Amino acid sequence: MKSEPDVFSIDNLKKKKRWYWDGVRGYQARNYMRDDMRVGDLVIFYHSNATTIGPSGVARIVRTSYPDHTQFDPRSPYFDAKATKDVPRWFMVDVAFVKKFSRTITREELKKVSALKGLMLWIHSRLSITPLTEIEFKTILSLA
Repeated sequence: MKSEPDVFSIDNLKKKKRWYWDGVRGYQARNYMRDDMRVGDLVIFYHSNATTIGPSGVARIVRTSYPDHTQFDPRSPYFDAKATKDVPRWFMVDVAFVKKFSRTITREELKKVSALKGLMLWIHSRLSITPLTEIEFKTILSLA
């Protein structure tokens, strides 16, 4: 799960302990979150659009998908005039802090690891959420 650290960082999650993951406005990322994430799943918290881009920590899914309230708020940058409470278009999950890595693992480091050559991140770099295989997840943890 990617987030810009100036919007919401691993440090923000550590401080809050638990938070909702709102503002996802890509259909494929929404589908991964809505259809595939389950309570207890671990996710890599990835800092994007930052001085150092890459995995920064681990979070856990603590609530499965439910309608993202920001789609209904005209004051929100994530407002969607086509969404209704009866037929929401966008969903979110709640995540809890698990751990912060001692450092952010750089994209350059990730790209050098053969077990990570097939990361969906390389294929769908604009998606804020992409799935990992168990091997990919464990490999990233080992780099941390």
